[in-house]
Amino acid sequence: MKMNKAIFLVFLLSIISCKKEKIETFKIGVVSDCQYCNCDVKWDRYYKKAPKRLKEAVATLNKDTLSYTIHLGDFIDKDIKSLDSILPTWKKLKSTSYHVLGNHDFDVKDSLKAVVISKLDIKNRYYSIKENGWRFIILDGNDLSFFGALSQKKKLQTDSIFNLLKDKNLPYLKKWNGALSNKQLSWVKSELEEATLQNEKVGFYCHFPIFPIDQHNIWNREQFLTLINPYKNVKFFFNGHNHAGAYELVNNVHYLTFKGMVDTENTSAFAKVNFGKDTITVEGFYREPSRKLAIK
Repeated sequence: MKMNKAIFLVFLLSIISCKKEKIETFKIGVVSDCQYCNCDVKWDRYYKKAPKRLKEAVATLNKDTLSYTIHLGDFIDKDIKSLDSILPTWKKLKSTSYHVLGNHDFDVKDSLKAVVISKLDIKNRYYSIKENGWRFIILDGNDLSFFGALSQKKKLQTDSIFNLLKDKNLPYLKKWNGALSNKQLSWVKSELEEATLQNEKVGFYCHFPIFPIDQHNIWNREQFLTLINPYKNVKFFFNGHNHAGAYELVNNVHYLTFKGMVDTENTSAFAKVNFGKDTITVEGFYREPSRKLAIK
């Protein structure tokens, strides 16, 4: 009888252990630069094919159990009607869904820019998500920009930072990029401090990249790096914007640019990302490569 109790106890502990292991791993969906508009092909971007590609991605992602799905910016290319055409497809996702704001999302009339934010169900332009010991920080790279700065104060700050940097010969000081305001950077610091106190790993989502250095980066990337470098719990930075995709590992942080869904005539790009105890596994579809990213 005692032996039976011992066997039962071992069995019970194994079940609890398995459940704990399952909780430690979870999966999300990632899509970038759907960038739909009813437009002719330009720069190898097949805008009119984006709705069909998004529909296929949603169907594929819905076959799995995902904690959430995130789009990394440029959901549309321009015209508010573009948004109305593809939002119904996006809303068929079974998982919770989030959006990062891209520069093309603001390529609408000034009077409609706030409407885009509302239709994407974005309550705050930058925000964070907590999931199973992780804190995911969503940045607004259009905070200071010629596309997305909506208030007069932000427009003046945009002019100020652009003029401050224009003599530094930076390859990424382009008017289609943007910057993080000091207010947003202060908020990021508070998020990092809280994540550290709660022993959480940290990942960033943004439309604009930090690495590699090219014409797509956020204007004040150096200021951002100075802020995050002391925090060893920062593990990755995922973004879109550079449709060709890119990857660089710097100071044990994975800087991964996801490929644009809208690009090329006959292919698409999206991914599932699995978070394990010591590995982030990217399962890429079509042009998006699959990768294993070690967490140190």
